[in-house]
Amino acid sequence: MAVSLNPSRAIFILVAAGLPVLAGESAILASGARMHVDRHEVSDGVVKLFSGGGVTELPASVILEFEAEDPLPPVPQPPVPVPAVAAPVAAQPKDPKGLVRGAALRSGLPPAFVESVARTESAMNQHAVSPKGALGVMQLMPETARKLGADPTDLEQNIDAGTRLLRDLLVRYNGDVVKALAAYNAGEGAVDRYNGLPPYPETQNYVNKVIHGYLAQPNPVSTESTPREPHSGAAQ
Repeated sequence: MAVSLNPSRAIFILVAAGLPVLAGESAILASGARMHVDRHEVSDGVVKLFSGGGVTELPASVILEFEAEDPLPPVPQPPVPVPAVAAPVAAQPKDPKGLVRGAALRSGLPPAFVESVARTESAMNQHAVSPKGALGVMQLMPETARKLGADPTDLEQNIDAGTRLLRDLLVRYNGDVVKALAAYNAGEGAVDRYNGLPPYPETQNYVNKVIHGYLAQPNPVSTESTPREPHSGAAQ
């Protein structure tokens, strides 16, 4: 149903409604005001002004003319803020000495003792590989590492497994450090066969180095040593 309004009221409604200005035409009123409309129709002295979904009827006498309007460019939308992406933090390399200390404390062993073993075995080199195939800081043979449920190429697992092996050997030999170290180096079978330190120069030298290195340390974690060639490995 068409609604008749006077010109000034029609303009007020359009402005107050905040309708978007679209391409169409402008009705120029006798009062000098302009009305934006989509289109218009004239019938029997009455002008119907179509705007949006509504219709306004005005006497033809109050409208001077119509002017075509050019399409207006779309109102630019404000840019959508892009959240800042934090740069990935590079992983800090793991410290073998710290891992040795942690593994020793978990196993109830003196950190200085385990560190002396690690230095004698590999000079704390996680990439050390012996001629016999022992791997990592604690020079674990792959089969020994498998029995301990560890990946010998993983620094933390290598140190933890080697430390657990030392603890188990000390328990087996009732705290006899010489037998435990000899078994770590030459295998339990050799220690059992000779009921003590086997007559192998390599094993005897190994046991002496570990014990002297342990006794020479003023504190558990700060002692530095000269790098050595990778040793023969645990439990040959």
